Amino acid sequence: MSDSKNETESKGPSHIAYQVRDREGKKGIWTRIGSVWPHSDGKGFNVQIESVPLDGRITLRVATEKKD
Repeated sequence: MSDSKNETESKGPSHIAYQVRDREGKKGIWTRIGSVWPHSDGKGFNVQIESVPLDGRITLRVATEKKD
């Protein structure tokens, strides 16, 4: 029997969590704050946050091979 949590996490995250702070008249500032893995049944996600933003919003984006 396999441990689905370890299998899922070893595949890498499906999404990356960012804090986004908007700036008036300029592009927003995106800071990576965590990672997201889907549940094996496809009905939810595990979110691992490394810091909690005090302002702005949290945005989840699909993880890509591209360097952040």
